[in-house]
Amino acid sequence: MPFIPHTAAETAAMLKALGAQSLEDLFDEIPGHLRSGPLTEVPEALSEHEITRLMRARAAADGEFLTFLGAGAYEHHIPAAVWEIAGRGEFYTAYTPYQAEASQGTLQLLYEFQTMIAGLTGLDVANASLYDGASALAEAVLMAVRLHGRSRRVLIPETVHPLYRKVVETVVSPQSIVLDLVPMGPDGTVQAADLASRLEGAAALVIPQPNFLGCLEDGHALAASARAAGALAIGLVNPVACALIVPPGEWGAGCDIAVGEGQPLGAPLSSGGPYFGFMACRREHVRQMPGRIVGRTVDAAGREAYTLTLQAREQHIRRSRATSNICTNQGLLVTAATIHMALLGPEGLRRVAVAAHANTATLRARLEAIPGVRALFPHTPFFHEVAVRLPIPVPEALRALEAQGILGGLALAEFYPALADGLLVCATETKTEADMERYAEHLRRIVTRRRLDPPCAYKDDNTRSP
Repeated sequence: MPFIPHTAAETAAMLKALGAQSLEDLFDEIPGHLRSGPLTEVPEALSEHEITRLMRARAAADGEFLTFLGAGAYEHHIPAAVWEIAGRGEFYTAYTPYQAEASQGTLQLLYEFQTMIAGLTGLDVANASLYDGASALAEAVLMAVRLHGRSRRVLIPETVHPLYRKVVETVVSPQSIVLDLVPMGPDGTVQAADLASRLEGAAALVIPQPNFLGCLEDGHALAASARAAGALAIGLVNPVACALIVPPGEWGAGCDIAVGEGQPLGAPLSSGGPYFGFMACRREHVRQMPGRIVGRTVDAAGREAYTLTLQAREQHIRRSRATSNICTNQGLLVTAATIHMALLGPEGLRRVAVAAHANTATLRARLEAIPGVRALFPHTPFFHEVAVRLPIPVPEALRALEAQGILGGLALAEFYPALADGLLVCATETKTEADMERYAEHLRRIVTRRRLDPPCAYKDDNTRSP
């Protein structure tokens, strides 16, 4: 949106109306020692042309990489219309639609978003989003504990995104909620047969689908195990995957709650954000759902209308009895996601998911053709990420690939020390045969060169030893 500054005459007129002599007078209640003073480090003003050249130069310095890195943030094609529409002033600057009569457009959009998320997850109702996937999972854990009412222990698999686990621990530990870490099986998934004793007396089980390592968990068996033990099932899902595989609402008897990260739905990879979370649940749980829910009704004249309903956050009437203090609907990202899903439709989303899976299968085959490279979990179904084992140090391979303009994936050692030689790679629908061939050929050359010319150790006298 263009920046339109006030003229000196307009500023003077406003100050006169306020009875102030200067702009500084508007802040006279702030003690002097707390003020920053003149901005001495701000450079001299530049013209619009000079600013444009500077920003282009800085963007070019960042480089443009061919990326096979996923791990929770994914490069998908975003139709040009998505942000052309989302960037319009009525969407771009819209705030919380408290005043329904003045916010029907925003409320309708949020209602459509909720409807789409409910459809993707196979559940009855969805809210108008949360901060991000990690905090959405934390809210789901809190919600499950409230619903269960007897236990404050929640099972969370080792295959859940490691950073999500940290966020959940940070949020729920002050409320004396215990996170019971479920170990990963040899095939990269949770073994339902090993859960019986752990589930006894637990409030909920988190089920990632796909999990952090790209593997598809047995959602049916895990949800059924949770239900049999009297625990709630929380599905942590990728929304694009939900367009292709069985949604969490249909796992066994169905999950109670589903959450996830909405970034794959129209949000670009923009230096780490922004992201947004989504949440859906069964109808009988809706009064414990945090955040906002938009409802459709009719006005006094019988016309279709939209309004905020079941507002369970602390800033509304519930106050201290609120289920959550979540304070955003991430409206702009939700706008983009709604437009994105509307443009693609169910079949378009499914095609994206099919293409992403096919490309990842092709990439895995290309990488496994390199001597010494093997899939970590060769017999486990996957979506659009796979973990492979390299015959050379992973950090070294990633540095060499980056020098060729390729982001080769995520080294797993930091999160899973037992998988120190593991590399997590991702290929979405944006990758071409040429892209995957380029990656495989560079990695083949790097592996071959490393094997033929291993690094030398250096003695204290600076002479090389083999």
